[in-house]
Amino acid sequence: MSTSVRVRTVRRRAGVVAAAIAATLLLATPASAHVEVGSEGARALAENVTLNFDAATESDAAGITKLEVFLPKGISPADVTYGKGPAGWKLAPTDKGFTVSGPPVAVGEDVTYSVVVRQLPDAKSLVFKTLQTYDDGRVDRWIELEESSGGHGHGHSAPVLELKEAAPGAEPVAPTPSASPTPSATPSPSAPPTTEPADAKPSATPLPLLRAEEDGSSSTLPLGIGIGIAVLALAGGGLWWFLKRRRSGTA
Repeated sequence: MSTSVRVRTVRRRAGVVAAAIAATLLLATPASAHVEVGSEGARALAENVTLNFDAATESDAAGITKLEVFLPKGISPADVTYGKGPAGWKLAPTDKGFTVSGPPVAVGEDVTYSVVVRQLPDAKSLVFKTLQTYDDGRVDRWIELEESSGGHGHGHSAPVLELKEAAPGAEPVAPTPSASPTPSATPSPSAPPTTEPADAKPSATPLPLLRAEEDGSSSTLPLGIGIGIAVLALAGGGLWWFLKRRRSGTA
């Protein structure tokens, strides 16, 4: 083989290698960004565990302002307290997890923060899906799972925490107490029921009562009986008046 042919062959091979390296770097660039979670010696059912999160930026024009985390099954928002993070950032619980947010960090700067979990669930691994928001409105969705993407995701894998087996004798603690509901008004013992059972039969309506007072004492009579007495008294008075007039006329 001539020298010129060898030179062309070497150049051709060098070009192929360079192209392969460039392609590898190009494909690796978007996957270099990430959100990761870690905890030294984390194991199932461990209590008061500090979780450290690291959120890499993917923007060269805006700063990160918020990270929203969706908690895995077995951890409630009430079980999470804030550890530390960027200056001015705070934690706020949500229906399905929590957010850590505050003033935007510097452009190109990653965010590192920590939270303390009351107790980790009895599991082999925990997935913490995360939405990462920038001050220009951009949102990176770190929610993909390896098994669901089939290895063909877009480099936005959700952070996963691997757990060791629970320590001997470890048991789940009681759930974190939640806010007690507002007590409802207790009905007065003397108040009549507002509803009746479906099979209740209508009862006879009692007669209204008529109260008669005499010499400081009182008695209670049904109104119907009182009216009857009054009618009889009037009838008796009329009869007495009629008889009196008749005797006067015949005298």
